[in-house]
Amino acid sequence: MNPSLRELYINWSGHEPATVEKLPGAGSNREYYRFFDGAGKTVIGCVGTSREENHAFIALAKHFAKRKLPVPHVLAASEDEMFYLQEDLGSKTLFDALKGGRDAGGRYNVKEKELLIKTIRQLPNIQIRGARGLDFSVCYPQPEFNEEGIRFDLNYFKYCFLKATNIDFHELKLEANFRLLAKDLAAEADEVGKQAFLYRDFQARNVMLDKDDNPYFIDFQGGRKGPFYYDVASFLWQASARYSPSLRKQLIKEYYEALKHYVEAPSFKKFNERLQLFVLFRTLQVLGAYGFRGYFERKAHFIQSIPPAIQNLRQIINDNDFPYPYLIGLLKELTELPQFAVQPAEPKARKDGYKTTDNNPYSANPSDGKATFSKYDGKGPLVVKVFSFSFHKGIPEDDSGNGGGYVFDCRSTHNPGRYEPYKKLTGLDEPVIRFLEDDGEILTFLDSVYKLADAHVTRYLQRGFTSLMFSFGCTGGQHRSVYSAQHLAEHIHNKFGIEVRVTHREQNITETLKANNA
Repeated sequence: MNPSLRELYINWSGHEPATVEKLPGAGSNREYYRFFDGAGKTVIGCVGTSREENHAFIALAKHFAKRKLPVPHVLAASEDEMFYLQEDLGSKTLFDALKGGRDAGGRYNVKEKELLIKTIRQLPNIQIRGARGLDFSVCYPQPEFNEEGIRFDLNYFKYCFLKATNIDFHELKLEANFRLLAKDLAAEADEVGKQAFLYRDFQARNVMLDKDDNPYFIDFQGGRKGPFYYDVASFLWQASARYSPSLRKQLIKEYYEALKHYVEAPSFKKFNERLQLFVLFRTLQVLGAYGFRGYFERKAHFIQSIPPAIQNLRQIINDNDFPYPYLIGLLKELTELPQFAVQPAEPKARKDGYKTTDNNPYSANPSDGKATFSKYDGKGPLVVKVFSFSFHKGIPEDDSGNGGGYVFDCRSTHNPGRYEPYKKLTGLDEPVIRFLEDDGEILTFLDSVYKLADAHVTRYLQRGFTSLMFSFGCTGGQHRSVYSAQHLAEHIHNKFGIEVRVTHREQNITETLKANNA
């Protein structure tokens, strides 16, 4: 530990610390320490690498504290502001609290959703109230979100990520579309930016939770004057969070309703349209950061975050009609690169009707470096069929002629159908979903199913098979089996991008999740 930080603590507290604990590093180069006084009180000490960045944090923290916003109080700072002490908010971050939902592939339970709602509703508080009376000249590295900064971030994506993939592109055409995108983003900033503080790095790791699970905001030193859309995009499209489309929609609505308490907001339709533009931009900026931190600095965490970020990008460009044809065409090509493919790249078929798969993990000797071969039937892409059913009415028939597939019995898990409030609902309804997820048995059950299904789908893709079937049965084919079938269907579709047909037989409901390239 730097002795100057220790000296700052002694001068502030009047005594030596009993113990000092270095805290784990995150994405920045700053160092953090927890000082213990021996009587149960602690403070956090920071060693910064940039005086300007430290100055921005200290000045913003003091301003936000005066506005009574939920941020850590700065207790003391060195004269050059390279070292400072701040209030200790504990060790529980929102990111930590959401681990269960992330590990379950984005299936968040009621408590986790409540934390997300509480946090997203607090965001306009710091954005709008925090901007009032703020001297934005203290912000670092620039005081406002503008076209120059946007172009910097877009070029960050180009040089640190796009070029690292070795994809071929026309530099001048890409720059022309970058200029158009930057101009459109800056126009939105001009319209709403004068009344908002743009947090910039608003994500679950930068939200601390107190003992009552109230959110407190940290690491806002990169903030500046700018449009509030950016932070919503940053938070809800965080690559590792895997929020479902329905949960995102719910949280966007919660944010919008909270925002209306502070400013005259545009219509909800217009708000969503503008938000998507910032989602695109934020995703490119994040990929640039992941490329630099992962490809160049070799930090594993950032490399692991690239596939879900690419999946976000894939969904964004599929769901929106952006007026930047060359850029969008290039991004589509990017998402289709083999290293970013949703499903394993199809090996080339040989003239004899076989295809090669190097180091096949399912071969007898997967690490011997030899190619194994499997017959390719040439009939087309794999389609997965998923059914829910009642055991009283029999197992669904397989119309493909293959004789069926996996059949899972959900009857060992807690049955919401025993309780009056759920008897007329199904596993597609939110109250039933919450009942099952809060109970937790169904999540443990599905974890095992997912592992088995992932291995089976992967093998079927490698062998060129065209049909795979999963069925879930319970007592009435209404609650547990419906929930399980729907979630497996969405899991396979999200992970592999292939067509999945889900049928809830007893509910007379069918749905086709189309392949990403359909």
